[in-house]
Amino acid sequence: MSRILFLSQLFDPEPTAKGLSFIQGLIERGIDAEVVTGFPNYPGGKVYPGYRMRWCQSETMEGVKITRLATYPSHDASAVKRISCYLSFYATSLLHLLFRARRNDLIYVYYPSLTAGLAAISAKLFRRTPVVLDIQDLWPDSLGASGMMTNRFLLAVVHFSCGLLYRNCNHIIVQSPGFRRLLLARGVPTDKITVIYNWADEIPPPEPAALPAGFQATDELRFLFAGNMGAAQGLAALLDAALLVQTARPDLAFYFLGSGAERGALEDHAARLRLHNVRFLPRVSMPEARAYLAAADCLIVHLKDQPLFQVTIPSKTQAYLLAGRPILMAVPGDAADLVKSAGAGLVAMPEQPADLAAKVLALAALTPEARAAMGARGRSFYLTRLSARQGLDATATLIRQHARAAQK
Repeated sequence: MSRILFLSQLFDPEPTAKGLSFIQGLIERGIDAEVVTGFPNYPGGKVYPGYRMRWCQSETMEGVKITRLATYPSHDASAVKRISCYLSFYATSLLHLLFRARRNDLIYVYYPSLTAGLAAISAKLFRRTPVVLDIQDLWPDSLGASGMMTNRFLLAVVHFSCGLLYRNCNHIIVQSPGFRRLLLARGVPTDKITVIYNWADEIPPPEPAALPAGFQATDELRFLFAGNMGAAQGLAALLDAALLVQTARPDLAFYFLGSGAERGALEDHAARLRLHNVRFLPRVSMPEARAYLAAADCLIVHLKDQPLFQVTIPSKTQAYLLAGRPILMAVPGDAADLVKSAGAGLVAMPEQPADLAAKVLALAALTPEARAAMGARGRSFYLTRLSARQGLDATATLIRQHARAAQK
């Protein structure tokens, strides 16, 4: 049996694509996994109730051993604070890997791939433990695209550090073909990269006795954006589109479910535009979010018009496909290709309010049967191409390969 350490600054009860269910899936496939993470504080930057920041704390969650390490909790718009958050986890995780962690066959690095990854390869110098890197955000590209870091010197330092990480890790998992192309262009060998698409939480939502809280029964159609509301999402353009739609179809409603650094500014922008068709709902747990997806008529994905995002597949894409609702995809490239391949919705240009509004109105003009068929095609595409079973099988196979190679 392969024994691994899963290193990620985010973990349950925080919202994360690869959390407790991911670890349980690996255990079911014969991999002995323990978790090293931080104290839960994402996305608000405040430690969750029931936890208190300390240097180290051990717990067991549904049979999974978890070690939580001290970090500086911050996820706001301040670059200095965000960098401090990441670097603090680098420091505490490196100390843990060197002096406290059990000996493992492999370290699986999830988030953030750079600082957690640097801790893992630093420990590898002494313990010779192979490192598999799971890249969800491509740094420094995503730092610049989101506006979190604009200093050219710091971006150059991050770029150099990424190159160091890629050379010294044993294998890299990426979430899209576009990520793979970019890494190949940066000199990473072909046989060192594997594309494994993300998947959604596949637990079905409970049958709602009524509409989820905040949804209004008087809406003709509900268009829902669910998730983080940060700078990278560029959601002001979606509010501008809602203004155009408000005139043509005042019976359509836009819902924004979640939180993030830009939520307050978005609410202010909606108020200035006097939008009567926009409603903001608080962040809910992932199980609760599934009920909102199921009750919406159309689901929206939007990111800023940045080159990096053309090779990014936002994790909500898979959740939306599984939910079986039509998708308005305003992220060109790999994410748009998935929606087109599935026949699951329409593609719009990001940060183009007129085009966004036109596509919203086009979806609204379809018959209920046509929208239902779109959603059904998306769900079928997910189940046959992107399911958790397929992703976990591929990940477990890769882990065993590298763990065995290290044991020889």
